[in-house]
Amino acid sequence: MEAYLGIGSNLGDRLANLQGALDALNAEAEVHVVACSRVWETDPVGGPPQPDFLNVVIRLETALDPHGLLEAAHRVEAALGRVRDVRWGPRTVDVDILLIDGLAFDDPHLIVPHPRMTQRAFVLLPLLDLDPEARLPDGTRLVDVPLGPDAAGGARPFAPPLVIAA
Repeated sequence: MEAYLGIGSNLGDRLANLQGALDALNAEAEVHVVACSRVWETDPVGGPPQPDFLNVVIRLETALDPHGLLEAAHRVEAALGRVRDVRWGPRTVDVDILLIDGLAFDDPHLIVPHPRMTQRAFVLLPLLDLDPEARLPDGTRLVDVPLGPDAAGGARPFAPPLVIAA
C-alpha cells in the first residue's frame, strides 16, 4: 500500500527530530520511505503557547495494515521522546497518518484520511509539494480544497527535503 504521513517537531533539534523519525520509519519492517517533501516551518495551531514547528510529509510503501502502520508511528514517536501530556502541546515529534491507498475509514483508534488535514497548511502545503495530484478517497484533488483564513499558520519553506537512506 502507498501511504502519506505527516511528521512535525517543535522541541529540541527540530530538523534532527524529523530526520530521526524518517529514518526510524524507514527502518521499520515492511515500511519503505520513497519520497519526502521539503521542510516547512509553521506557527503552532491550537494548544498552549509554544515554539514554531518544522513539518514534512513523506510517501511510503508498506505491507502493514493501517493499524500496524499506526503502531509503527507510535513506536517511532516513543523512541524519539514523544510525551503525550498536553493535547496539541509541544513535542519532539508527531507522526500522523494522512492518507492510505485511497482508503476511508473511521474507528476509535484511527481515522483516514486524517480528520483535520484539509484545514491545515502545515499538512497541505508539504503534501502538495510532494504530490501536486494528491486526492482524497472521494476523488477531490487536495489542490482544490480551499484553506480557511486561519489555516496558513505562517507556513514558509525552511529547508530542502530530508535525506532518505538506501
